[in-house]
Amino acid sequence: MSSIRTATIALMTATTLSGAAMAQTADDGKLKIGLMFTLSGPAAVLGEQGRDGFLLAVEKMGGRLGGLETEITTVDDELKPDIAANKARELVERDDVDFVVGPIFSNILMAINKPVTDGGAFLISPNAGTSNFAGAECNKNFFVTSYQNDQVHEVLGKYAQDKGYKRLFLLAPNYQAGKDSLAGFKHSYKGEVVNEIYTPLGQLDFSAELAQIAAEQPDAVFTFMPGGMGVNLVKQYRQAGLDNIPFLSAFTVDETTLPAQQDAAVGFYGGANWAPDMDNEQSKAFVAAYEEKYGSVPGTYAMQAYDAAQLIDSAVKAAGKLDDKDALRSALEAADFQSLRGDFKLGNNHYPIQDFYLVKVAKRDDGKYQTQIAEKIFDDYQDNYAAECKMQ
Repeated sequence: MSSIRTATIALMTATTLSGAAMAQTADDGKLKIGLMFTLSGPAAVLGEQGRDGFLLAVEKMGGRLGGLETEITTVDDELKPDIAANKARELVERDDVDFVVGPIFSNILMAINKPVTDGGAFLISPNAGTSNFAGAECNKNFFVTSYQNDQVHEVLGKYAQDKGYKRLFLLAPNYQAGKDSLAGFKHSYKGEVVNEIYTPLGQLDFSAELAQIAAEQPDAVFTFMPGGMGVNLVKQYRQAGLDNIPFLSAFTVDETTLPAQQDAAVGFYGGANWAPDMDNEQSKAFVAAYEEKYGSVPGTYAMQAYDAAQLIDSAVKAAGKLDDKDALRSALEAADFQSLRGDFKLGNNHYPIQDFYLVKVAKRDDGKYQTQIAEKIFDDYQDNYAAECKMQ
């Protein structure tokens, strides 16, 4: 199938294995991983960052995760849940993968969670993190290296609350992540919501919504519009002359959209668990390596996928055997690796406990655009659904 690409990553650096490690490799054979990202259509840039971030980590580890030869099958979910579910079954049943890493979008996560975890593989999400799987529907074979969907949006809600904004206009696409987005914002923001609009997923013309914003004249706008939706909204927002109304967002002005938005996004705020100017050595090395290899600035999509590879690597090393699912699960829960974002551990629901930041768009001296940390909003923050998780 043209949408499926299988690549066996060759050993790129000489590796000296102890007798125990050699035995492990001989006993367990090849580690098989399926990557499922959106790699076509307007949202492809998000999936490409996730794929590239993961593959960069594997390359940096010499082509072997957990010391094992690693075979990676990359699948385009096409942003279509039914197609994604079928491809997830193929990865597990036909390709016999040990891990599926993905997806970007929450509607795809909802479609593939059961086929992957019921099929006997571990599902590691490097982006999508819906509320149901964080709470009552948590799953022992599902892990997240990003966040619970609400949390990044809560950053902007708390910021708006602290700034004393009294009247907010809310805008998001009509799917699970959009609903989680506005719910997360309102968890931290207690002022008046003058309007709350859900648009069709993939909408690119926001003239009607911008006219409503102009008419309402809110203290600020909060929006979640990923990918091409965010590109168009930001440009149209500037063109509509709404610069006097603060623009707060999540996944709308980030490293996947900034190359197209450019100056139109400068000064706009977002929320994140990391930014390319994060001040630690691991993160600096990652940003430099990513820019050198791919020629673009990495965003959270790439960072979280890089960490997903590190999580798998640490778990396979610690468990010692791929067929010992209980040992692998315990090792995944331990998350014994150094995250690029610094503070990181997994909660009882397998979602991260981590710091969150207000970030602001800036133009660098080299002409590229990136988000930069403005202030820390939450410290070691766990999502609001973890108490509902009764892991079986």
